[in-house]
Amino acid sequence: MSATSYVQGQAGRLEVRLIEAQTQPSQNLAVICHPHPLFGGTMDNKVVTTLMRTFKEQGMACVSFNFRGVGHSEGQHDNGQGEVDDLLSVLTWAIEQTQASQLYLAGFSFGSYIAAAAVSRLTSVNIHLKKLVLVAPPVHHYAFNALTLPIQQTLVIQGYADEVVPAAQVFAWAAQQQLLIVNFAGCGHFFHGRLVELRQTLLENLV
Repeated sequence: MSATSYVQGQAGRLEVRLIEAQTQPSQNLAVICHPHPLFGGTMDNKVVTTLMRTFKEQGMACVSFNFRGVGHSEGQHDNGQGEVDDLLSVLTWAIEQTQASQLYLAGFSFGSYIAAAAVSRLTSVNIHLKKLVLVAPPVHHYAFNALTLPIQQTLVIQGYADEVVPAAQVFAWAAQQQLLIVNFAGCGHFFHGRLVELRQTLLENLV
């Protein structure tokens, strides 16, 4: 069952969508962060919804949400700073709702930076990071190099023909960080025509 709720964040209420686990309670929680708010990014983005469905198929409770200033979420865009706080507010609420102990955290484009930046603050919400999935991370625009990410738990998915994020820079960053990266040959930023492949890649790398 899917339900829309509102969570109090630091800049106002946040619009949140929770899909309950098929078997309650579930120890696994998946949270997905959407792409850039100023360029049409919302929790209804097709990459986000594809990730949501994939996690749901694995029996997890799943959460997506709109960052501040998007949809019915209050506040204004904060250039990736306050949005990390938004994610942590949503996480705190989602853990209370589901009693989950293991987190599958994913983000697409801008959302991948927010997810990655939140990793160092997960101790404040008392949940174990099982998997971090970064789809088309904009390493050219945000300070990914300043982040320390868990090597074994992190998966990077990048289209080789990405017209928004320079793929070569993503490959170089992932290699430097020793992160597992899956390259989608001939694939653009929005994974047009490649969503089934995206789903399959995620399924193959969930463990």
